[in-house]
Amino acid sequence: MSKSHHYKIFLTWTGNAGQGTKTYSSYSRNHIISADGKNDIAGSSDPAFRGDKSRYNPEELLVASLSSCHMLWFLHLCTEAGIVVVDYKDEAKGTMIETADGGGHFTEVVLYPVVTIEGKIDKEKLDALQHEANKKCFIASSCNFPVRHEAKYMGE
Repeated sequence: MSKSHHYKIFLTWTGNAGQGTKTYSSYSRNHIISADGKNDIAGSSDPAFRGDKSRYNPEELLVASLSSCHMLWFLHLCTEAGIVVVDYKDEAKGTMIETADGGGHFTEVVLYPVVTIEGKIDKEKLDALQHEANKKCFIASSCNFPVRHEAKYMGE
């Protein structure tokens, strides 16, 4: 039996500098992403596309979503396996290429989690849980490019 989940956000473009989109350079790419009861996220485009480098861009948010989803599944699976995680950090990296028509797409995202475990490290078991987390991640399962992970483990 499958369950359906629905997500709603509000996106407000804040980049009208007085002329709207009259020319490619006449407007800012800035926008606000919000949801009921949550803090706003200041968004823009990648600076390569005239965006504000101090704001998150959609590409960064996609990589962050993959990293977050993977971590949440991994922590859940560790709990079920009786493995106590005491710290988890990731430096996720995504690669996107631009195509000749001005579009583009991601070719891969690589997660680099550094996981600190309480007690003895069973690398083989932890790697299996990383693999399972990747399979169960809702976001990774929705992507048409590979999402890999290269984890490191530390004992407390």
